[in-house]
Amino acid sequence: MSISTGSLRATVFPRSTALTHAGFIIGGTLFIAALAQIAIPVPGSPVPVTGQTLAVYLIGTTYGARLGFATFATYLLAGIAGAPVFAPAATVGLARLTGATGGYLIGMLVAAFVLGALADRKADQKFKTSFPALILGSAIVFTFGLVWLHTSLNLTWAQTISAGLTPFIFGEVIKIAITATSLPLIWRKISQKLTR
Repeated sequence: MSISTGSLRATVFPRSTALTHAGFIIGGTLFIAALAQIAIPVPGSPVPVTGQTLAVYLIGTTYGARLGFATFATYLLAGIAGAPVFAPAATVGLARLTGATGGYLIGMLVAAFVLGALADRKADQKFKTSFPALILGSAIVFTFGLVWLHTSLNLTWAQTISAGLTPFIFGEVIKIAITATSLPLIWRKISQKLTR
């Protein structure tokens, strides 16, 4: 086992099989679904504050590009099929994905892949690279989310920013800080064990 290995998952489980990959995907899907249930409605916005993006940041960076993407894709497919995995709302299934908040979900899928690809290149091992990578991940989520929200509800850009970005900035800073500081600490512990 070497610290030069890409993602955290690949370092801790270097000889994963199809069965262990399936276990990671199922566990990751359940993790995302659990954090999605932490939902706080935002007055005047169809988008709630959830723990979902924190789950995406953690899954993407720890699983790597392919497994992170596969996990979030499985989460989306479970939600489209009607499983209660999305944040609580009036719309379920495919209607949720095509509704006003669907862009955020697509953005999270893309962000899981991008963050995973950066983690595969060791961007999550140090705060100085982890923090900008997570800012990029957040920008991807909100770019897709805001464009989709703007188009689907026919809002002005000022209304879109007010409903789909401004109420979430503080929460995103906390989620990014949690991920950007915890992963380098975990890597440091792994590095110490490897050098013993």
